[in-house]
Amino acid sequence: MDIKPIRTKKDHAEALAEVERLWGAKLKTRDGDRLDVLMALVEAYEDEHFPIDP
Repeated sequence: MDIKPIRTKKDHAEALAEVERLWGAKLKTRDGDRLDVLMALVEAYEDEHFPIDP
């Protein structure tokens, strides 16, 4: 999977699948960095599309 902005439900599902695959990757490795970036993208998408009201 190429890292790209998450704009659709399909993009979100693909990103989550990749996060699951990378889960547990060691910090400061290629996979660890990829996981960090994907997590930031997923969080931004979810904050916008699935807001949690206080």
